[in-house]
Amino acid sequence: MIQLIQRAQAFRQRPAISTGEMEISYAQLLQRSERLARALLGGNPDLNEARIAFLVAPGIDYVTLQWGIWRAGGIAVPLCVKHPLPSLRHVIEDAGALFVVYGPEFEETLQPLFGLEDTVFVAVGDLEQGSGQSLPEVAPDRRAMILYTSGTTGKPKGVVTTHANIEASIRSLVDAWRWSEDDRILNILPLHHVHGIVNVLCCALWSGACCEFLPQFSPEAVFARFATGRINLFMAVPTIYYKLIAHYRELPADQQQRISRALRDFRLMVSGSAALPVSVLETWREISDHTLLERYGMTEMGMAISNPYSGERRPGYIGQPLRGVEVRLVDEDDAPVAEGQPGEIQVKGDNVFREYWNRPEATAAAFTPDGWFRTGDIAVWEDGAYRILGRNSVDIIKSGGYKISALEIEEVLRKHPAVRECAVVGLPDEEWGEVIGASLIVAGPEPDLQSLTEWLRERLPGYKLPRRYIFQDDLPRNVMGKVTKQELKQYFA
Repeated sequence: MIQLIQRAQAFRQRPAISTGEMEISYAQLLQRSERLARALLGGNPDLNEARIAFLVAPGIDYVTLQWGIWRAGGIAVPLCVKHPLPSLRHVIEDAGALFVVYGPEFEETLQPLFGLEDTVFVAVGDLEQGSGQSLPEVAPDRRAMILYTSGTTGKPKGVVTTHANIEASIRSLVDAWRWSEDDRILNILPLHHVHGIVNVLCCALWSGACCEFLPQFSPEAVFARFATGRINLFMAVPTIYYKLIAHYRELPADQQQRISRALRDFRLMVSGSAALPVSVLETWREISDHTLLERYGMTEMGMAISNPYSGERRPGYIGQPLRGVEVRLVDEDDAPVAEGQPGEIQVKGDNVFREYWNRPEATAAAFTPDGWFRTGDIAVWEDGAYRILGRNSVDIIKSGGYKISALEIEEVLRKHPAVRECAVVGLPDEEWGEVIGASLIVAGPEPDLQSLTEWLRERLPGYKLPRRYIFQDDLPRNVMGKVTKQELKQYFA
């Protein structure tokens, strides 16, 4: 049996999943997922890695369906509840889904696709009745899940992970972040992404903890759950922390004090999936007395690097490699760089994905000849920790022979009193290769650009100063809150 599901036997009477309105135990989760597995099998002995896509709201149905697919020997392909129809169609067709299982609230969304050949669309409620057949033995090296990349640098690719890959990720995080059965975490993250699925949901269920879901995100609802005193763990993206801070500032002083008292009792708070602005980290620390734990990972490998659970967490640093993960920094020829020099992060370990679905050339290109996964992210090793500089394709700007970190410039811009949020990109230029462009979201009237440039000149060398500016009401983002910089570049055109 899959180790994650086998472990649930030890926690049968403990609460597993809560939605606020309903809570089920591990015993009920096992029973429900077994029925769903039998329904998916339909009398067959094994799904044999058939792809089962599903569009189901976060909560009890999502988890029981995920486990049911795994227990039947299938590959889980979670769909994003916020994606438009063309994006959903791409995933369903690219994965070659045998079934698409959907919640009732998504029937109208999917209806235009009901005629797709070789794919059966079925409501999750119609899978409740399964026969009494035995379930297949599922080996650790079986493919377990296909998650699709965000597509920020090209068409989304299906990232295939095995049960062994997922288990390796879970084990390293449970060890690093000291999960226990006494934990209760609020999960508000999208469940088509490794952050919400593995870091939160799977780690909680591996540990015998309870994973609680909200029907819909709002700062008010999140703070209300925090105020109950039952939640002791929270993981989110920087955009969520930014929204929580903005709402907190609007509250009366007595409500702020009540929330801050509740937050101080938390065991751990984590930020990931995008670079955490230092200003957000510092403000959240003032509110909660917690220094957010930053970590580094991606769809292809889960988590690879993390700041320590106990010990110093420095703003702008992502920490050290997790247990069982090897990390190196290399130059453009895959040669290791000296300490203090920037290089591409490359990773080895049981956590690294198996392949891109039906893309052997892309899979081969993602690895070095000696088996290191090329992340495409640039970092530097300083004073015993990694500091992330950005993604090679969008966050490293090559201008006049310099390699410039867009994230560094963004951090400085956010300290200007008029700048509420910003994003920096490289724009094509005949003379310089690229010039620096900055999109600003400001509080109040637009600042004088000459004065802004003089302010920046006191804090940055001349070659790091933006040459072009635009002002926007908001930045283009994907569902994880990450700025889509390729899209942002089009606004400058």
